[in-house]
Amino acid sequence: MTIRNRFRALIAMFLLVPALAFAAGDHVKLDRAPINPGDNASLQRGAALFVNYCLNCHSANYMRYNRLQDIGLNDKEILENLVFSGGKVGDLMKTAMDANDAKVWFGAAPPDLTVIARSRASGDGSGADWLYTYLRTFYRDPSRPTGWNNATFPNVGMPHVLWELQGEQEMKAGKVRAEGYMASVEKPELVKPGKLSALDYDRAIADLVNYMAYMGEPAAKSRKTIGIIVLGFLFLLIPLFYALKKEFWKDVH
Repeated sequence: MTIRNRFRALIAMFLLVPALAFAAGDHVKLDRAPINPGDNASLQRGAALFVNYCLNCHSANYMRYNRLQDIGLNDKEILENLVFSGGKVGDLMKTAMDANDAKVWFGAAPPDLTVIARSRASGDGSGADWLYTYLRTFYRDPSRPTGWNNATFPNVGMPHVLWELQGEQEMKAGKVRAEGYMASVEKPELVKPGKLSALDYDRAIADLVNYMAYMGEPAAKSRKTIGIIVLGFLFLLIPLFYALKKEFWKDVH
């Protein structure tokens, strides 16, 4: 092989290997999560969904119920509507499921969800985008132990706990436009409606994801507010600092 041919082969390898790795990976285009961290009504609906559907198996061991006061709930509302374990409003949001039992039933103990919205962030989108897409792409798969699979997280061990709300989806062949041409893909399609319409289910998932994103950093809103105040204060000090500098250096200059 000549030096020129070796050089061409090397260039081809560098161009081809990343493309093959990308094609072989499970790459799903994430949908943008329509969340609003300033919408307390959405956060309250999301908290209710989290407590009723997620907290049965998953924990949120770094979140206390009384932090829900920040989204407009008082202690009485929290205790009556969100604390079902007979605990106190200052308790951590723990699950009643035993970790050893969960490992037997699901193959692994369900992960803690306190910072799941932050840990799932990637170059393809935010963690909220991943959760919003994931919770809407479950489909029936008889080959899986739970009877469910997920297009965003293939072969996931988690069953679709929200199926009564969404209904049942199956993988169907479809077409999507990609860079000027139509590509054949398989995607979940609703075959059996649930209690909610597709639009209402998407809104419910947006509320749930909104709350999970808030739970990952409850102080985010106050942190940003304090940051703006501090920057504004420093900006107001600039003329004073400049006048002070001129006073110190007037005899030198």
